Amino acid sequence: MPSSCSIRALWILTNQDTVVFSRRFPVVEKRWWAACERDKSRMEDDLKYNVVPSLPTDSEIANAFVDHKKREGSARGFGIRINQSVEGSDSWVDDPITRHIISLCTKNEEEKNLVLWPLVLHIKGHYCILVLPLVEPDHLKTYTRMCKRSDCGNAVGADKSLSPLLLNLPSITGAFMVGHMIGDIITGDVTEPEIVISASPSVGGLLDSLTGSIGISARAKPVAAPVAGSTASGAATSGAMASDAPKIGLRSLDRDAIRSFISSAMPFGTPLDLNYTNISAVEINGFSSADIPPADQKQPAWKPYLYRGKQRILFTIHETVHAAMYDRDEIPDSKKISGQVNCRAELEGLPDVMFPLIGLDTARVELLSFHPCAQVPEHGNEKQSLMFSPPLGNFVLMRYQAFCGMGPPIKGFYQLSMVSENEGAFLFKLRLMEGYRAPLSMDFCTVTMPFPRRRVLSFDGTPSIGTVSVAEHLVEWKIITTGRGISGKSVEATFPGTVKFAPWQPQRLPTSGAVLGNMEDEESDAETESTNNMANVEDLLMEKMNKDLQAVDLEEPFCWQAYDYAKVSFKIMGGSLSGMSIDPKSVSIFPAVKAPVEFSTQVTSGDYILWNTLGKCPVAAIPKA
Repeated sequence: MPSSCSIRALWILTNQDTVVFSRRFPVVEKRWWAACERDKSRMEDDLKYNVVPSLPTDSEIANAFVDHKKREGSARGFGIRINQSVEGSDSWVDDPITRHIISLCTKNEEEKNLVLWPLVLHIKGHYCILVLPLVEPDHLKTYTRMCKRSDCGNAVGADKSLSPLLLNLPSITGAFMVGHMIGDIITGDVTEPEIVISASPSVGGLLDSLTGSIGISARAKPVAAPVAGSTASGAATSGAMASDAPKIGLRSLDRDAIRSFISSAMPFGTPLDLNYTNISAVEINGFSSADIPPADQKQPAWKPYLYRGKQRILFTIHETVHAAMYDRDEIPDSKKISGQVNCRAELEGLPDVMFPLIGLDTARVELLSFHPCAQVPEHGNEKQSLMFSPPLGNFVLMRYQAFCGMGPPIKGFYQLSMVSENEGAFLFKLRLMEGYRAPLSMDFCTVTMPFPRRRVLSFDGTPSIGTVSVAEHLVEWKIITTGRGISGKSVEATFPGTVKFAPWQPQRLPTSGAVLGNMEDEESDAETESTNNMANVEDLLMEKMNKDLQAVDLEEPFCWQAYDYAKVSFKIMGGSLSGMSIDPKSVSIFPAVKAPVEFSTQVTSGDYILWNTLGKCPVAAIPKA
C-alpha cells in the first residue's frame, strides 16, 4: 500500500463535458505498471476486468465521462443501488462514497471494457476536476469484485465495504486536497482564513469591551498577492507532461496559474506543499541569503521565508452554526457548530508557540483536526495545551465540530399556508439572543423566504422590527442591520403577512432522468385518485401546484418542495457558542520574545433553517446513545 499520496493524472472538464486541461505524471505511472507486473499472476483470474494499458486521451476521458453521467443519472451518480443500476456500474456497489470517487469505462480495439479507477471527483463552479491517485492493484481488484456481486448494502464498519477501504488510503485523502485546491485556483476562491483584529493596539479592560461592542475590526493583509503572471513554461519539469484541449472554458491566465501551481506543488506527481500562498510567494520573490535559517534549526516546508518586522500573534475563533428548527413535538430541533482557530503569527526566526485551549471538554467536541505544524498531546483535562511552529500568513491552526453549549441564538417558528392558488399567508414569531449575555452581541440578522419556482408580485405585511424587501423569487426581512446590533438583551420579532405570486404556469423541466423512472405515469394515476378523495382545499391547491415541480438533485437539499423553509443569516461577536476560548496572557513563545497577542471571536450562520410548521420537511432519525 502506498504510504503517501501520488497522482497518476488529473483532468479538468467544463459543464459541456469538454476537457480543457489535463496533466499526466509518467514517474507515477511507471510505479503503477511496476505494481501491475508484480501482481500479474493474481490479476489473471475470473473477475473479467481489464486494466487500462495506457492513460486515455482527453477525448476518450470526455466520452467516458458522458457515458458515466448517462449511466449514473448525473456526474455524482446515485450513490445507492436502484432499479436503474446495472452490474459493473458505480451505483451497483451500493456505497454513497461512489458519489465522490467514481470510475470511468473506455473500450480497447477489441471492444472490451477498460476500467479507470479510483477517480476523485470535485465539482467547483462550472468545472469538474478528476484526480487519479496511485493505489495498489489489489484495491482495483476489490472494487471490481464489488461491482459484480449480486447482493447490495454494507454493514456499518464491515471489512468488505468500500468506504473504509478508500478513506484509510493517504492517496485518496491527498487527491481530494489536490482537487479542492485546483478548483479554488480555477474559480479564484484562493483566500486566506479571516483574522479579525482591533484597529488599534489592545490595552485591555473596559476600553477593549467598548471598542469590540461597536465593531471596530479589520482584516489582516495576506502575505503575498496571487500569481499575476507565470513562468511555468520555463519551470516545467521533465517528470510531467501537459496536454490542453481547444481553448474554451479556461482563460490563458488560469492555465498558467494551474501549470505553475502543479510544477511547484507536485512536480513529479507527489504533492509537496499545497499551500497556494507559499507557492505564490516563492515564485514571486525567490530566495535570498537572509532567508537561510540558523544552522542548528531545521526550516519546515510550511515556512519557506523568515519573517522580519514588528512581531505579534493574532488568534480568531470562527464558528459556524448549522440548525434545523421544526417547532414540532414529534421532531426535535437540531443544531451543531463547526469551528476553526485561525492564526497569524508574525514572529522572527523559527520559534515555537504554546498556549492552553480553554473549553475543549465543556464544548463537547466531536471531531478535531490540526495543521501539520501543531504538536498535540493526549487531551483529557479542561485546558488542552497546544504547541506549534507557525507558518507564514493566515492559517487554520485547528478545526472542530461541537454541540452548541447554549440555546439557539434564534428560536421560534415560521408558518406558510396557501389561501389560494396564487396567494399565501405567512407568520413569523421569533426570539433573538434569548439567554445570551454581554459581551455577546448580534451584529446583524436577516431572514429570507425563497420561492425558487414562483415569481413574487407583491407582499402585504408589517414586521414588528426591521425592514422588508422583495425580489423576483424571495422576500427578505432585515431584522437587525449592521451598526445597530443588540447586546445584553433578547428581542422578540413578529412578522405576519401575505405574499402574491404570478399565475402558475406548469412546465415540464428535465430532471435527473433515471432517478424518476416512470414517475410521470404514476403521477397521472395518483392525480385522479387524489382529486376524488381530497376534502381539504389547501391540500388540493398544494397538490395542483406541486404536481409539475421539477425533482431536485441531491446537491440542492433545501429545494425539495416549493414553500418549505426560511433561511436565517446572522453574525455574533464577543464570544464563541461552544465555549472554546484562548487566554492571550497564557500564550508562551520559545525562545522568549516580547510580542503582543490579540484574540477575537466571530460566530456566523451556516444552513440555519426554519422549516414551515404547516408544510412537509425532511428529517433524519437520530440513534439513541
